[in-house]
Amino acid sequence: MSDMNARGSEAETAASGEANVERLPAPDRNPPTARAAVDIVLPVYNERATLASSVHTLRDHLRGEFTFPFQITIADSASTDGTFDVARALALEIPEVTVLHLSRNGRGRALRAAWGTSEADVLAYMDVDLSTDLSALGPLISPLLAGRGDIAIGSRLLPGSEVKRGLRREIISRAYNLLLHATLGVGFSDAQCGFKAGRRELIQGLLADVEDDAWFFDTELLFLAQRRKLAIHEVPVKWVEDRDSRVDILATARDDLRGIMRLRAAARLQARARTDPAADGGPACRQPKRGGRGAPAAQPGSRATSRGSRAPGALLERGRSSRSGMPSGGLPPAAGTAGSPVQSRSRARSGAQ
Repeated sequence: MSDMNARGSEAETAASGEANVERLPAPDRNPPTARAAVDIVLPVYNERATLASSVHTLRDHLRGEFTFPFQITIADSASTDGTFDVARALALEIPEVTVLHLSRNGRGRALRAAWGTSEADVLAYMDVDLSTDLSALGPLISPLLAGRGDIAIGSRLLPGSEVKRGLRREIISRAYNLLLHATLGVGFSDAQCGFKAGRRELIQGLLADVEDDAWFFDTELLFLAQRRKLAIHEVPVKWVEDRDSRVDILATARDDLRGIMRLRAAARLQARARTDPAADGGPACRQPKRGGRGAPAAQPGSRATSRGSRAPGALLERGRSSRSGMPSGGLPPAAGTAGSPVQSRSRARSGAQ
């Protein structure tokens, strides 16, 4: 490995807590001169067949529709089909493409490594199959670039969304989001749509407390954001199911249920500790941290972040609620806050066309 890649590997390992993490581009290619305003991550695992066409489509859309500098990060999670070779070729071909290679699989793990070390103002990700129509990308990231809102997510369940998928996935998706409303009191409508973005300092401030490294990562990140009163902006999307999806629906559902119960138990312990100080038994009554990876999270402008405790003030709380009261079935707000989770929804015209 070159000196440049060796240094990159050390930084990525510090941020992700994983060994054998390598960031390209290669040392013989000049990176873009302007720092990216937006970093769009494509988490991939064995996507050799579709990766190149999706990256070219995304690159062409970004160049044609926007004027801000951008970066596309391909986060390869231990692919075994040659995906990494395709990604490296794309990084050499396209100036805006960089590659992150992890030795272990997991969408959450890939996003943590990529987002945790990015220097872009806005961090985003989307599924590599481009199931979500790119017409919604402007409404997703433009408000964040303008300093309006904290986190933006695509939703397949808002009025104005256009969704084409099988009945089974439709039922599972709606049931899952109803369960989130009933058990965790969330205010957002679609936790699992692979189309999300957020301001860098806020996203990186959440990463240390997200435990999941797989598909539940999205839900946990949004739940923590809501508990901290961050503004979550929803955009209706056009979405077409990828018939070649290799996601194990039943296994993912089981893991999601375990994650929901873990978050609910942790929130109840926190609520009990607030109302009864004698019940605060120490770390067990607080939101669990990811063990053995403690160090302050990256501040804006730094290249690497760790996964442990953050510096004072890193847990930002916002008071810009657009509704009053707590969602039915919901949990109490996080310690030191009042009112309901922050939520705003946009029926953006470009996302619904």
